[in-house]
Amino acid sequence: MGNMISFSRPGGGSSTGYLATAENPKGSMVVLQEWWGLNDQIKGVADRVAAAGYTALSPDLYAGRVTQDPDEANHMMTGLDWAGAANEDVRGALQFLKQDGGKAGVMGYCMGGALTVIAGVHVPECDVAVCYYGIPPLEVADPSAMKVPFQGHFATQDDWCTPEAVAALEVALKPSGVVQEVYSYEGEHAFFNEVSPAYNADAAALSWDRTLAFLAEHL
Repeated sequence: MGNMISFSRPGGGSSTGYLATAENPKGSMVVLQEWWGLNDQIKGVADRVAAAGYTALSPDLYAGRVTQDPDEANHMMTGLDWAGAANEDVRGALQFLKQDGGKAGVMGYCMGGALTVIAGVHVPECDVAVCYYGIPPLEVADPSAMKVPFQGHFATQDDWCTPEAVAALEVALKPSGVVQEVYSYEGEHAFFNEVSPAYNADAAALSWDRTLAFLAEHL
């Protein structure tokens, strides 16, 4: 189990986040929330990342707000300062994790998945990006400018990250020249979230195995 900490933002001030520390860490990962907020489920993902050997920090992008109401979640996500979240919260979390050396990456789910793409394009401290069913608008982050090894996990039944959008992402990534793996799984958006009705145990297990293999190779 981890604990809540405070860490500095590059532009000044501080953010809070959930830190799960690995024993003898092989690297570090920023773990980014879905649109629900920094809830127990995403803290559990951070704990799993730490148990796999990577110290994990999940920034609280909503400053303490958490919901189970989709309408409220959509309202909070819509009101998020995406540039600030990437350049201040995510970058600050990466700087915190890298203060003693070593590599650090970003992984995220849904909203956090889109922020993961943004981090891989724009945040210099990011060394690897693992995205679960999230794609930002092209004008926010052009995948052709991806700077780090990228792995993406998507669902075949998703009205946000549609199969067409995923195919376009794959095409856009190619000019970047970075290592890239993009997988699609039979199922719905949020298939990795064990408390979601969309949870798919087989897809979640396979995607997790692929994630750990990717981190082992690139961190």
